[in-house]
Amino acid sequence: MSWHALDKEIARWRDSGRTAELWWRDDDAADATVALDRLLDLHRKTGMPLALAVVPALATQALAARLAEEPGVDLLQHGYAHVNHAPPLDKKCELGAHRPAMMVLGELGTGWLALERLFGGRALPVLVPPWNRIAPALVPTLPEIGFAGLSTFGPRPRAEPVKGLRQVNVHLDLVDWQGHRGFVGEAAALTALVMALDTARHSSNEPVGVLSHHLVMDEAAWDFLRSLLERARTMSGVEVRAGSRLFKSREARP
Repeated sequence: MSWHALDKEIARWRDSGRTAELWWRDDDAADATVALDRLLDLHRKTGMPLALAVVPALATQALAARLAEEPGVDLLQHGYAHVNHAPPLDKKCELGAHRPAMMVLGELGTGWLALERLFGGRALPVLVPPWNRIAPALVPTLPEIGFAGLSTFGPRPRAEPVKGLRQVNVHLDLVDWQGHRGFVGEAAALTALVMALDTARHSSNEPVGVLSHHLVMDEAAWDFLRSLLERARTMSGVEVRAGSRLFKSREARP
């Protein structure tokens, strides 16, 4: 898969009189770091909206001070402490069925209070589960504790899994977690992106999300991300949307 394949896919959107929706989510923010500065610099230089998933239990005052200088960045809640509670042979999960639901939900509530203390009303009531995993039984309870949005990985089953909860996922992860933990590679990244756009055009009509991890990305991943954002900025037939627009909420939680 090549950049030309992406150009052709976007051309199909244009030919059908539609605009493809992309969005950009970055996970695991906790402190003001050199890597975060690089991420925010890319956000400013490309002018592309950024949704930053912040780990509440690890978030520092230095992070809050740094992000105060970047009012255009949307802030999402990245679980509670990004701690794995799954058994050794299971996939990593913080928000799984391995602990009582009330304990998990209590932590999420504590995490939201931590975000409120640090960021005031800036954080969106949107949950990004660590490792993109959450026990299905917990999803219906999220609106009850104040969440209006959910973001995981892969095609969403529906736009609203339960009433009052909008799901907007990511579909391309730039990091090869199962291999060398570097960039997945240009061909693999473009294949995932084009396939997700094709599915959205034919059936799902969902926004297509690009996921970055500023703390661990190698130079190849940074280069690809920059190229993609710059390309999206100049292409007709595609728009990079802000998280606040996709989730349609900046209202404070009850």
